[in-house]
Amino acid sequence: MLEANFDEEALDKAQKRAKEDQSESEDDFTWEERPASLIFAGIRKLISCNNSDENPHHGTEISYSQMEVKTEDELSKLVRGESVTIIYEE
Repeated sequence: MLEANFDEEALDKAQKRAKEDQSESEDDFTWEERPASLIFAGIRKLISCNNSDENPHHGTEISYSQMEVKTEDELSKLVRGESVTIIYEE
């Protein structure tokens, strides 16, 4: 979750945060005990939350979905919001 006054500000903050996660994973990131890369491919959508009196705060990830695609082209399509076949992982 990111705190912002406008959608454009929220998008800028979301992109910056995602790029920070990518750079932190460059050296020794693994997935399922195998070397891997965490690559920022883009922001698919923003969702406005208006519960400012609740516990979540700036930087809190509220939810996420883990999906797998077969190619970089499919990843690009997914990020652009185009139709693509995915494997949705729980």
